[in-house]
Amino acid sequence: MTKHLLAQLTSAEARERLAARPVILLPLGSHEDQGPHAPMGDFLSAAAMAERIAARAGERGTDALVAPVVPFGVAEYFGHAPGGIALSPATFRALFSEVLEALLRHGQTRLLIINGHGGNVPVIHEVTLAIRRARGLIIPSFYLWRIGYGLLPGILGPEKARAASGHGADPLTSVAMHLFPALMRLDLVPAPAEPPPIMGLAVSGLGTARFEGAEIQIPIEFNEAAPGGALNADARLSAAATGALLVEQLTELGARFVLHYAQEAA
Repeated sequence: MTKHLLAQLTSAEARERLAARPVILLPLGSHEDQGPHAPMGDFLSAAAMAERIAARAGERGTDALVAPVVPFGVAEYFGHAPGGIALSPATFRALFSEVLEALLRHGQTRLLIINGHGGNVPVIHEVTLAIRRARGLIIPSFYLWRIGYGLLPGILGPEKARAASGHGADPLTSVAMHLFPALMRLDLVPAPAEPPPIMGLAVSGLGTARFEGAEIQIPIEFNEAAPGGALNADARLSAAATGALLVEQLTELGARFVLHYAQEAA
């Protein structure tokens, strides 16, 4: 059986596999409020997707290994949630940078980020841009759920996808329903709920409200923007069947990108 997880390799196996410079996938996630119905550890889905992508790339002749998932993401509006664990941007930047440097130290230059948390995006860009400037090395990032938003209209149709898309709903809820059905609480799937006004303004998103058609930045927590547990979305439209299609399409697209990246970074 081919091992795809770096953590499962013995040191002798690691020396042999890494000598050939495989593509190394680094999954990133978070541990935060995903609604009352879904596991807080959305890093579980990021790690599972990375392993699937690596396995499919391997089936097509490109060796890929998955580094241990970083389970904590940059704090982003979710401090209200009991059990939530998040990092400051500075701490995440230091951790992320040192993980990459540890891999680069041993000549591993074909690195791909599999990101599962929006709050990580600015730091990922900052750190990888600094590495490019210093080393001339491009480390791309495959942001699972942003790509998933783009896939949903083709799966559900534009109107239903628009209604189902949002934090606490799709794409992540459907993906979790498919990957981890035993962890879901379908009896707690929330109905959409309008957030109460802030400063007399209608809340429009995480940290935003509208004033005369303009979007204004306001420091609010997730539970203020999404009192029902899903942000501007109907989690009741999520389904395991949707998740199965999303997982398949993300796996296929991810594997094709790994093959492309391996050729470009040869």
